[in-house]
Amino acid sequence: MNKNLEIEKELLTKPGDTILETLEFLKMTQAEFAERIGKTPSKVNDLISGKAPITVNTALQLEKVLGIDTQFWLNREANYREKIARIEQEEFLEQCIDWLKEQPIKELNEYGYLSSNKVGNELAEECLKFYGVASPTQWKHVYIDNYVNTDFRKSNKLTTAISNMAAWLRMGELNLRKLEIPDYSKDEFKKILIQIKSLAENQPEDFAEQLELMCRAVGVAVIYSKSLSKAPISGATRWISGTPLIQITDRYKTNDHFWFTFYHEAGHILLHGKKDVFIEDFGELENDQDKEQEANDFARDWLLPDSFLEDIEDEISEGMIRKVARKYAIHPGIVLGRLQNLNKVPYHFGTNLKVRINLDYFIKH
Repeated sequence: MNKNLEIEKELLTKPGDTILETLEFLKMTQAEFAERIGKTPSKVNDLISGKAPITVNTALQLEKVLGIDTQFWLNREANYREKIARIEQEEFLEQCIDWLKEQPIKELNEYGYLSSNKVGNELAEECLKFYGVASPTQWKHVYIDNYVNTDFRKSNKLTTAISNMAAWLRMGELNLRKLEIPDYSKDEFKKILIQIKSLAENQPEDFAEQLELMCRAVGVAVIYSKSLSKAPISGATRWISGTPLIQITDRYKTNDHFWFTFYHEAGHILLHGKKDVFIEDFGELENDQDKEQEANDFARDWLLPDSFLEDIEDEISEGMIRKVARKYAIHPGIVLGRLQNLNKVPYHFGTNLKVRINLDYFIKH
């Protein structure tokens, strides 16, 4: 415990000290005081030692017995308890320092979620407020126990990465609060995916804004977030207070990855339960592999079904890729991405067919 806090605590005068001073002034013994106020000697001792607080009823009794106004005793008690609480809070925040060292403080400062950057009590309090929790124990329950399976929770080596994951998830929650989202409609979301595919095909400059607005209209929140350096996540899906939330980063920087991530997350919403949480491309965690495959198949079928391979010639050229893209009404970068994923062409082939993605303009802090 901080010596200064210990000294401050010892120097605090209790309301009971004032009771003792008054008894001495009145030349009244504690036994007589107990008889006059109608409390046992042990109860009086608790009152004087500060173990028992001065309640409104006790303050009224003190006014009658000692002749000092009720409000004085209530103010004296309130001031004492507040000072004790503040000292104890400082002691508690000191105990949070080790937890604080695991957090991505530098990036949270850079993105505007924190204003303090010096490890200490002020930063600990600010970080707890960022997460909306009272202590690291509650933080662990809300962000770790609920999202991370037992095997991973046992590893001390993963604490920093998982703390970064928690911070990234919280960023999505805070941005969700800023949105007015209507009730989710599964049928309308299915319909809107058809229109969204035209965004994937044409790749307009404001695709991210259009996507967010189209999804919001049918009750699905799409949030763009920075990928934290120690939690390189491409996307995540979870339900918060009845609203499906798709959180996406531009980790891979090209349109084929972006659209596959979006449709993959959309698949989770349409195919899987509201209690499921899926965090993509975070090597420290393993999602349900069957559900991941279902979401992969969903994204593949929406963007570019396997039948496109029937149109792929032995000698693959950029012109042929563009032709296939026109046939399937999809961007050539997505055709190229599929071919690369299938090892049909090397990753350096046709790089000009893909569109670079930068979500910085659309990320809200």
